[in-house]
Amino acid sequence: MTSDIDFASIRAQFPILDQTIHGHPLVYLDSAATAQKPQTVIDAESDFYRTINAGVHRGAHELAARSTQAFEEARAKVAALVGADAREGHEEIVVTAGATAGLNLLATAFGNASLGRGGEAAKRFALRPGDEIVVSKAEHHSVLLPFQELAARTGATLKWFDLTKDGRIRSDTADEVITERAKVVAVTHVGNTTGAVTDIAPIVSRAHEVGAVMVLDACQSVPHMPIDFHALDVDFAAWSAHKMYGPTGVGFLYGRRELLEALPPASFGGSMVELAWMDRPAQYMDPPAKFEAGTQPVAQVVAAGVAADWMRSIGMENIAAHERTITDELLRLGDVEGVRVLGPAENRDRIGTVAFDVAGVHPHDVGQFLDSLGFAIRVGHHCAQPVHRHFGLFASNRASSGVYNTPEEARQLVEAVRKVRPFFLRG
Repeated sequence: MTSDIDFASIRAQFPILDQTIHGHPLVYLDSAATAQKPQTVIDAESDFYRTINAGVHRGAHELAARSTQAFEEARAKVAALVGADAREGHEEIVVTAGATAGLNLLATAFGNASLGRGGEAAKRFALRPGDEIVVSKAEHHSVLLPFQELAARTGATLKWFDLTKDGRIRSDTADEVITERAKVVAVTHVGNTTGAVTDIAPIVSRAHEVGAVMVLDACQSVPHMPIDFHALDVDFAAWSAHKMYGPTGVGFLYGRRELLEALPPASFGGSMVELAWMDRPAQYMDPPAKFEAGTQPVAQVVAAGVAADWMRSIGMENIAAHERTITDELLRLGDVEGVRVLGPAENRDRIGTVAFDVAGVHPHDVGQFLDSLGFAIRVGHHCAQPVHRHFGLFASNRASSGVYNTPEEARQLVEAVRKVRPFFLRG
């Protein structure tokens, strides 16, 4: 229960929040773009460099052994956060440079399988003309573009789910949209513009019914709600550490172990090859190493593991419940004259990400006005242009909450937005 959690003390663990912006206390409501970091995560990255910095999986000296152990322990911590396997030989978590990198890894690997790479086991990922790739209009460009390009490279057809009036993915049309020709289905778990939680069960069920690979963009769900990828029954999922209170420059790709074993690699170099010759193809290592070519962002991975443990220590149910109270207040933006909320107006099956449009005022002007009062929000199309077109817009403003926000901050934002139109449209 959130009543047992001291969220004021949790907020105090974020040093960046203890400052003023333009003479006003900072109110940070841009966690959907990047979350702030608690001191324990900041210290973890610094301590790694200060005490055990060395290359992982490639040295026999003591520092290399310690850094490798810390790296793999972090992988296990991240796996525990999302209900994945981290046992040696059964690992389901691949380190990437972020969710974008993880999704591009998949699209590239599927493309390599389409070229015949990976042998018999990889044929299940191969695409050819007549096959279909399914996404949705709610997708971040990091989902849409890699799979759009994969379709172009392989001759497959790109299809998509339409949205309800309030921007939810039409899961009820899964049987119609996902046909027997579908080979890949890639959708967002939570819309980065609408905050809407996708009812993915019908989509997953239909994808598996026709033998398609199910890919989930979990960027906006992992930081905000309990996640168990085994229970969700998805095949792959990608997310970024910097949105879950961890460092930038690192992310993770979950994959069912048997699929990771069958999937061909997408990048090539050191640490991912078992045997290399001049006159024959290389023999690659088992996953996850097969997908982790080159030097990894070890300090960042270690710090991400600390972030995962920190979130679990609070309890994802508690984080979700706390943020629901903030969402209640943010949705009051829809009560302000001339303001339209993009996404579900009710606090049901959604998170505290609330995009809004102020009639007659450009989003960048809204953002600058709010910034002058100490509010940090996102303006623009949020790397999700199709969903903005769905609402008849090119851009919007977006307030997005984190564990450190308070209902009072959300109320203050609503009152600040109430002043926008009178300021810009006076006279």
